Amino acid sequence: MSHDPDQHVSLGEMYKDYFVDYASYVILERAVPHLVDGLKPVQRRILHSMKELDDGRYNKVANLIGNTMKYHPHGDAAIGDATVNLGQKDLLIDTQGNWGNTLTGDGAAAPRYIEARLTKFALDVIFNPKTTEWTPSYDGRNKEPVTLPSKFPVVLAQGVEGIAVGLACKMLPHNFLEIIDACIAALRKQEFELLPDFPTGGIMDASDYRDGLRGGKVRVRARMEIEKKNLIRITEVPFGTTTGALMDSIVNAGDKGKIKISKIEDNTAATADILVHLPSGVDAETTRDALFAFTDCELSISPNACVIVEGKPQFMGVSEILRRSADQTRDLLGRELEIKLGELNEKWHFSSLEKIFIENRIYRDIEECETWEAVLKAIDDGLKPFKKLLKREVTEDDLIRLTEIKIKRISKYDSFKADEEIKALEDAIAETEKNLRNLTKFTIKWFEEIRKKYGKGRERKTEVSSFERVDRTQVILATETLYLDEKNGFAGYGLKKEKPLEKCSTLDDIIIFTADGTMKVTKVAEKVFVGQRPLRVEVYRKDEDLIYSMIYRDGREGPLMAKRFRVGGTTRDKEYDLTGGKKGSRIFYFAVHRSEEESADQLLIVHLKPALRLRNVSRPFNFGEIGIKSRGSRGNIVTKLNADRVVRAPKDFDPEVGA
Repeated sequence: MSHDPDQHVSLGEMYKDYFVDYASYVILERAVPHLVDGLKPVQRRILHSMKELDDGRYNKVANLIGNTMKYHPHGDAAIGDATVNLGQKDLLIDTQGNWGNTLTGDGAAAPRYIEARLTKFALDVIFNPKTTEWTPSYDGRNKEPVTLPSKFPVVLAQGVEGIAVGLACKMLPHNFLEIIDACIAALRKQEFELLPDFPTGGIMDASDYRDGLRGGKVRVRARMEIEKKNLIRITEVPFGTTTGALMDSIVNAGDKGKIKISKIEDNTAATADILVHLPSGVDAETTRDALFAFTDCELSISPNACVIVEGKPQFMGVSEILRRSADQTRDLLGRELEIKLGELNEKWHFSSLEKIFIENRIYRDIEECETWEAVLKAIDDGLKPFKKLLKREVTEDDLIRLTEIKIKRISKYDSFKADEEIKALEDAIAETEKNLRNLTKFTIKWFEEIRKKYGKGRERKTEVSSFERVDRTQVILATETLYLDEKNGFAGYGLKKEKPLEKCSTLDDIIIFTADGTMKVTKVAEKVFVGQRPLRVEVYRKDEDLIYSMIYRDGREGPLMAKRFRVGGTTRDKEYDLTGGKKGSRIFYFAVHRSEEESADQLLIVHLKPALRLRNVSRPFNFGEIGIKSRGSRGNIVTKLNADRVVRAPKDFDPEVGA
């Protein structure tokens, strides 16, 4: 059997095609909202299903889920979760029952126990079948909207998060009233700034928000008050966490020794209320800073604004999303006005035809007609003298509608009332035409009405502020002790039986100097190898301006060198050679000082090995004679003779007399 390459595809090619198809499907149909209505497909189908069932009363969510499955082929669990998520945002769905609590993280009751209906706001801004584009559902039995004609940037008000193949979307929620003000400013071609606003409140530093694009971030803090010297009360939690998770992070920080607390209480009900009790003697101000540094009391949120535009995902800042939404609102209102104007003109046309038909008794002309065509011709002939009063041609459909007027209506026809109705229609037509001519002004007024109608109780909850990041090293409690096992070459806070050096915290670094002239900075741990008989091991504090003095032999037979230096910048766990780098180098003297004056005031005695013709085997050396250089400098030559040892000079030592 011959192989036909046209009939077979390699597994790699099949995988490539299928993967691209799957990635496109996940991006477009599941994870990323559409720019037109700010909704993911499942959200759009839920709202469409709710509108389909809407009769003003609450519906069981279980029924809503079942109806939505006609449009969304992904099972009831996904629809139920998306419905609860929409309901918790308190914008488009009016909820009844236990819908969970985003503050505490409690889940909603089962769908058969909770009910929902569309809010009046949703009915006003989301739905209009006359401006909606429709498409067949997945099984072809029903029609669903391609997008809903939203006249409000829902995605900015609700926020959205989704993970697709190769990209993610995370838009933070923004304030309802500020969105309206920004839309009005955009329509007026004015500058505006739009910052997130979270339902959980808190304090936000959005100085690096970057319009919600990739690379930006928002830092959010809990709102806390120091009520007493040993009590901190948390009243608002950061967005993205819950009261339970926040308390767990505080307890974990306490267990790790980063903060000290005696107990923590949760009195949360409608609002957050967490009490953090401190032990006696613990500073509340320092503990508050430590809560920001080591717990979920401060979180960093990275936005990533992404929407579907013309069938493709596009990263777009929230300002641009809002501008396009404001323009879309104006366009939709314009289309609605045009539809309304057409309907008003049609109504005026037929009302005028009806008035002419009845008042001029044209209906009598058809009494003797024997055929349908004769009836229509008789009516058309009777209307001819009046056609100039109309705004458009009289069609056959118009004539047919006139024949459908009932005798009862003709007998009770009120000419005065008909004139009033026509006058009202003419006024409505004039008003609609005026609004179309001033569409931007009409759109601004529409937004102002929305604010007046639905803005109550939607004031900003998150305080906009700016704050510096808390330096962890400044607020961590030094609850551990650094020990040194010189014999075996280990250091750490777990070596309780060895020589204690100083207090430390679990976040500290330690710096190690060895006898062969190397230096290393490493993270403190319960037990870390530092080399046998190290010269010095201590907690490394970057902010301390320490000066190190060192005398070393450069190689096995090299000269004796001296140097004063600062450590400077370091990389953790990297070894630095403080000598000239020759094999066999050895340190004869090492000291650390806190000031230049202290480091310069060092008088040493260098003892040389006895040699032929060497009369003086001890020579003084003063570190004040050399300058302070970098740690990588080789230093200054003290002597080229073989040295035996270097010691501190006694206090009564006179360099002119000698040892």
